[in-house]
Amino acid sequence: MTVRQVALTIAGSDSGGGAGIQADLKTFHAFGAFGTSVITAITAQNTLGVRAIQKIDPAVVAEQIRAVAEDLRPAAVKSGMLADAPIIETVAATMQECGLGHYVLDPVMVAKSGQPLLEEDAVSALASLLLPLAEVVTPNLPEAAILAERQVETLDDMKAAAETLLGKGVESVLIKGGHLPGDVLVDVYFDGHEWREWRDVRLDTRHTHGTGCTLSAAICAGLALGQPRVAAVEAARAFTRRAIETAPGLGAGHGPLNHWVETAR
Repeated sequence: MTVRQVALTIAGSDSGGGAGIQADLKTFHAFGAFGTSVITAITAQNTLGVRAIQKIDPAVVAEQIRAVAEDLRPAAVKSGMLADAPIIETVAATMQECGLGHYVLDPVMVAKSGQPLLEEDAVSALASLLLPLAEVVTPNLPEAAILAERQVETLDDMKAAAETLLGKGVESVLIKGGHLPGDVLVDVYFDGHEWREWRDVRLDTRHTHGTGCTLSAAICAGLALGQPRVAAVEAARAFTRRAIETAPGLGAGHGPLNHWVETAR
């Protein structure tokens, strides 16, 4: 495999290896991007849940970003778990200081097992400081509802929320429809000019840990490799679905995906 570009993940560490920086780095590698990382928090977790969280000092987070930006210049960046307002403020300021672009924001708020991963008072900081920097934001329905400050339970709600989020400064919105009822799921994309909808039959599986991390990392990798935004989103969705379909069946809870699955390059 030829590594052609550098991608950066700013996120938490998952000791179980299925989400967070571990999932991101595996995904970058699958797409042929060289993965770098900035750790915002250390979690003690497995497929059954999160046992403990240790946030990283914001000053150390900033130095990690600077260290990568100065020597291993990333062509694209994604963020996942940011934990609290001081870390969010630091990430926003340091990314701007370093002039980092092609930023994918995965607004991680709750773990698959239900544990909160973002303090409640940090939501406004995420919306005001990071949305205006992002090229793509990838919320699920509960995250979209919180960020857009409105109910998001139907396809029409998703479209209205996408318009609201675009008004907060982000360049494009991909709202994931995994929480919709029924057997057919819909993802909605809007960039102010073009609407896209993707429909898939729901997969009957418990192996979905790290799905959002994997999807956003795959979009980031595509942008780093120079793909147009919609093409990066489409490739990321296809990769993530194949990774769920071929999950290795590990763990007794929400198991990890198969990050060795082929990408459609």
